[in-house]
Amino acid sequence: MPLPVFHVDAFTAGPFTGNPAAVCPLVEWLDDDLLRAVAAENNLSETAYLVPRGDHYELRWFTPRCEVKLCGHATLASGWVVLQVLKPGRGSVRFETRSSGTLTVSHDGDLLAMDFPTLAPWPCPNPPAALLEGLEKTIGGLGKTIGGLGKAPAAVMQIEDNYFAVFEREEEVRRIRPDFRLLEKLHPAGVAITAPGENVDFVSRYFAPSYGIPEDPVTGSTHCSLAPYWAQRLGKTNLHARQVSERGGELWCEVKGERVILKGSAVLTLRGELLI
Repeated sequence: MPLPVFHVDAFTAGPFTGNPAAVCPLVEWLDDDLLRAVAAENNLSETAYLVPRGDHYELRWFTPRCEVKLCGHATLASGWVVLQVLKPGRGSVRFETRSSGTLTVSHDGDLLAMDFPTLAPWPCPNPPAALLEGLEKTIGGLGKTIGGLGKAPAAVMQIEDNYFAVFEREEEVRRIRPDFRLLEKLHPAGVAITAPGENVDFVSRYFAPSYGIPEDPVTGSTHCSLAPYWAQRLGKTNLHARQVSERGGELWCEVKGERVILKGSAVLTLRGELLI
């Protein structure tokens, strides 16, 4: 059976940067084991599946290991596929999800804008040892203090399934080389590291080895937490963010109470059929 598949680079204006996602439009839902197998075959951080339901779509996301509750870049990629290929001419598309409610993607000038829930983090006074030790290694070697730069994180925040280690400088975020074996012990939690940016409002990186994603190139869902954190800290609701992974990517965030608008570009890099 041929299964349509699109590879879309999200949160970038050019190919081979940003975060690649696979998007597979379906007629009806397939068995979950098959959805997981296809995601593993795609071997990208996320594969998105969408099924049409009247004027909207149902949407689910799978890593190479498991289903996840929320994914930003694969939602942006799915929105691109619907608005550019499946339903060209439409201004927006609504997705219904199993764990994160209703999400919309709409044209906003040259960008696509996603309406996501705000997931404001709270202080984590006693971070797990695996988190602190897992972030200890840097390009400059293994230091006695976190990051090897003479300082521990300025703060550690958390939500239900993510930790956020806040540093003081962009350089610290760029230099960290995490111990993925230790961070994998935090399952089911991922780890974002963040700091004020030099040419943007804030920068970040994201690690989720327990989900089969050592480092995610650009992570839209973590910005549901990063954006409200930095909005409160910087005293502004519109922020420009950059994820400083090897591929890198950019987001524009607007915090609007219980919702956050995440904006970015997307580029199609591959289109074909997977035979299952």
